[in-house]
Amino acid sequence: MAALTGKEEALLRQVQAALPILADLSRADLLLYGQVGPDRARVLAHARPNSLSPLYPESLEGSVVTAATCPDVLRAFAARPWRRHVHTASLRGAPVAREALPVYGERGRVLAVLVIDTSWLAHERQLRRNRVFRWALQRLQETVLRGDLAEVEALSPFGEHDGIVVVDPEGRVRYISGIAANLYRRLGYMENLVGQHISVLETADEALVAAALKEKRCLEEEATERDLTWVRKVIPFRARDWRPLWSRLTPGNSRLAGVVLTLHDATEALRRERELKIKSAMIQEIHHRVKNNLQTIASLLRMQARRYDDPTVVHALNESVNRILSMAVVHEFLSQNELAVINIRDVSQRILSQTVAGVVDPNKQIAFNLLGESILLPTQQATVCALVINELVQNALEHGFDRRDRGTITVTLQDAAERVTLLVEDDGEGLPEDFDVAAGRSLGLRIVRTLVEADLKGRFELQNVGADGLGVRATVTFPKSTLGGERPWNGQE
Repeated sequence: MAALTGKEEALLRQVQAALPILADLSRADLLLYGQVGPDRARVLAHARPNSLSPLYPESLEGSVVTAATCPDVLRAFAARPWRRHVHTASLRGAPVAREALPVYGERGRVLAVLVIDTSWLAHERQLRRNRVFRWALQRLQETVLRGDLAEVEALSPFGEHDGIVVVDPEGRVRYISGIAANLYRRLGYMENLVGQHISVLETADEALVAAALKEKRCLEEEATERDLTWVRKVIPFRARDWRPLWSRLTPGNSRLAGVVLTLHDATEALRRERELKIKSAMIQEIHHRVKNNLQTIASLLRMQARRYDDPTVVHALNESVNRILSMAVVHEFLSQNELAVINIRDVSQRILSQTVAGVVDPNKQIAFNLLGESILLPTQQATVCALVINELVQNALEHGFDRRDRGTITVTLQDAAERVTLLVEDDGEGLPEDFDVAAGRSLGLRIVRTLVEADLKGRFELQNVGADGLGVRATVTFPKSTLGGERPWNGQE
């Protein structure tokens, strides 16, 4: 196939932009094919409908068909003269209704072919619909393929329960769907609106339709009328004109044949959205207050520690301060984020910063590193991880560098799809030869073991890493929480 001109590339982009809403109005899967050889074609775009179950479980964009697998598609590139025709095709052994429409470029060549695939049941239902609607839908499809549908990409998706109205260029209602009639009844219009001028509706419909006809482009508007919130979309379509672009005397030579007006009652959805925003703001405020309260408690414990001369008591109080602050970090992130998930890497960075600022002896040269990717965890798991990381970093400082003035502590995060691994490594003093985590007397390690095994359903290991007796690695591995709850650790992953 010869290279496309700039105008032809722009035409194909316009066609692709209009396919999503056209798929919903057509109640069909739309596949735009471009020819890539004498007997091969590639799917340039695939739009699946939201208004009913699509025929294809996933997008076919980028896939290639041949004359052997889809002969009707390849024949459509060479069909002359072209006529609208629905024929039977086979999809996974089942018959479907298929129509192939050409996209003409300069000098009348076929740039692409739009295939409309519908189940025969849906196709029969479309045939039983009002002939005015079927006529308008065909004209709209043809308008899309000529690239005459301006600003369609700005429209929101069409919904299954949206009403449809067809209005002619003079502003008279020529078709109204049952859903649209019911929506207008909510506003008090009980009479049959077909044949009447749209001005009889004391709503925003008339002004929106008039603007779309005048400006020859798609428009969308949200308005509140009688305590109901409506979303209206107006899509203009042209009369039949299948002359290729290059042969038209003037741009937009074909006249407008009318507009498709779609109606959506967004009242309940917006009410739920407002309620969710209010609840989200309240939850964020609660987290903010919890964070402030935890920091207040930490400050009180610091004041209490200053009143004691016993190093053991001071040390215990300072450890409690660090644990409280690690929990406050999680609530701080939750107060700033509407989502119920926390990036544990951000939490780890904050804990390390707090450790440097409030725990590390300024006379010692201890470096902290954070490695690994961002990992999003639910609130409960993130809170437990914050406590675990805090305890392991404190343990490395206390036991690895008690008699050493310099070194490095590294926290590494690893995401392996269904499980997470936390590593806390140091190059300080190693573990005693007879060390046993289960029998250890350290409160911090007992806390870590309990949190990992009971709350995270994971595994905790502590081992030396250096051949010279220096360096300890703490490894925590646990499964990610799922929607159905935490999956227990089976010891084999």
